[in-house]
Amino acid sequence: MIPLRTHLVTPVLALAMIACQRTASHSAVASAPAPAAHPSTQSEAAYAAKARADSARLPYTKADIDFMSGMIGHHAQAIKMANWAESHDASPAIRVLAARIINAQKDEIFTMQTWLRDRNQTVPEPNPTGMKMMMNGMEHVMLMPGMLTEQQMAQLDQSKGTDFDRLFLTFMIQHHKGAVSMVKDLFSTYGAGQDETVFKFANDVQVDQSTEIARMEKMLLFTGAPVPPGNQ
Repeated sequence: MIPLRTHLVTPVLALAMIACQRTASHSAVASAPAPAAHPSTQSEAAYAAKARADSARLPYTKADIDFMSGMIGHHAQAIKMANWAESHDASPAIRVLAARIINAQKDEIFTMQTWLRDRNQTVPEPNPTGMKMMMNGMEHVMLMPGMLTEQQMAQLDQSKGTDFDRLFLTFMIQHHKGAVSMVKDLFSTYGAGQDETVFKFANDVQVDQSTEIARMEKMLLFTGAPVPPGNQ
């Protein structure tokens, strides 16, 4: 009788084992992770989601748009002035300063254009003569605070050597002071400067250009020229 009982129990155990295996297989399939999205698609979606979230949490204002748009032309003029250092026989110290201005402000123009483009705003071209604006159906070129007039730019372009050094420092101090005033105007406008990118960029402009103003004032005194009124 014992052998008979053994043969009856074995099929029952076999059936139980098969059932367990099927259950385990079904659980594994159900819990398997979904196929991962393509890295580029995933990163683009994440960037778009972050931009929407940032805009909802920290909305930008017309003052932010005007600041970023106006500063593009402002930076473009500084780059044009700095590009003259080598061709106008500037001193080594002025050439180093000019190279620093070019490198920093080219990157910042890209940042401003990207910020505007991401928010479906008009993206101005880097125009060293000023910002183009439509008023009463006519196009006007508007100089941002501190930007050089056409006559001042011509005066700088016609100078060489030590005269160029003196005028470059004088005019770039004026130019930087204008940029700092634009930041102050931005932060004094209700609700403006709350966007993360605008806030960081504006702070960088204020700190970096204030530091450069102090450095240029010392360089200008070294040339024997007086520091322009309002910059001492």
